[in-house]
Amino acid sequence: MKSEGEYPEIIVISVREIGSEPVAHWRVMRPVVKHEICRKCWVCVQYCPEGVIKESEEGPTIDYRFCKGCGICANECPVEAIVMVREV
Repeated sequence: MKSEGEYPEIIVISVREIGSEPVAHWRVMRPVVKHEICRKCWVCVQYCPEGVIKESEEGPTIDYRFCKGCGICANECPVEAIVMVREV
């Protein structure tokens, strides 16, 4: 059996430490919600891999600081209420 000093040191990095820096500076496309045609089905919220789309009274709201512009939300929207536009 190994003694306590023979085991390698384990470094623990929390998700909050990794995901706390904004990523908008390298995004090429960003999703824009057309609230007038949104049915508030929240499919976009369920499919967003970064969890940056939240439910609100007027419809989905996107935290652009952490959105990577992958377009999954726009692709999954059943009524095409989310469109991808080029970043300026």
